[in-house]
This record gives sequence, structure tokens and C-alpha cells, in this order.
Amino acid sequence: MNPDPKSAVLDDNSCKCIGKNECIGRDISHLFRSINIYLSNELDAYGLGSGQFPFFMRLLHHDGVSQESLANMLRYDRATITRSLNKLEDQGYVIRKRDPKDKRAYCVYLTGEGQKMAPILMEIGANLNDVLLRGFNDEEKAMFISLVEKAAMNIASENEMRKASND
Repeated sequence: MNPDPKSAVLDDNSCKCIGKNECIGRDISHLFRSINIYLSNELDAYGLGSGQFPFFMRLLHHDGVSQESLANMLRYDRATITRSLNKLEDQGYVIRKRDPKDKRAYCVYLTGEGQKMAPILMEIGANLNDVLLRGFNDEEKAMFISLVEKAAMNIASENEMRKASND
């Protein structure tokens, strides 16, 4: 009897699950959830959730960016951007101002309170990276980062193509 390849047990050097693609998605999902738990624990004392972390970090590097640019950089939809920015604004970390070049758009700026968070957030990000890359040599670190970026670009490109074909 010839076993179904999807249900075949894989050798010890690969994922021990049903089909390697399922394993990749499962492992990435687990990684994402674990990162969110870590960030939530670290950010809780500041009234922030893991969802605000990427916005805050992006603003630390691109203060005054338009909401639309922020959405594009982070690959979030407008509703998610608006919700997260509303929370950060309510907490006094960011302020939105009309874009002088486009009166219909808003630019997002860190407030003084937001700027004070920079060293804290940078340390949390650095500590997270240390945890994620623990036991990796320099070559493995560079390769892992490169491969994750490539996989993210692949899925983003695929989603854009599918979105375009549905429009």
C-alpha cells in the first residue's frame, strides 16, 4: 500500500507533522503568538499592548509620517491603523496633525511622552531579538533575518496579486 504523501511521517531532520507547509504555518503562528505574549508582558506596565509596539517602533524611526504611509510600511489596513493610533493618542503618546501637503491626510507625531518611551521600547525590542536569536551564530542570525524578510515579501506579494485580481 502506498501511503498518502500528506500523511507520511517525515524524517528526523524535518518537521514532524502532517505536510511541511502546515508545519511552517503552525510554527510561524506559534512564533507570532509567543512574540505577542512576550511583548504584552513587557508593555503592560506602560498601558500598551503588543499591537501598538510596531506602530511605536516605526514612529521612532519615521516621526511625522502620514497615516497612509504608516499603513503601507506596516502592511496594516486603515481600520487597524486608526484603532491603534486612537489608543496611542488617547494615552498621550502620539498626536495627529493635518498633512500640510494634503489637507485630507494626517501625519502622526510622537509627543514628549511618546519620545520618553524611546529608550524603553528600544530595550524591549533588543531584548526580544536577543531571546529570538539565542544560540544562533552570526551567520545563522543574518540568514534567519534574511529568510524571514523574504518569506514576508513573498506572502505580501501573493496577497497583493490576489487582491488586484479580485478588484
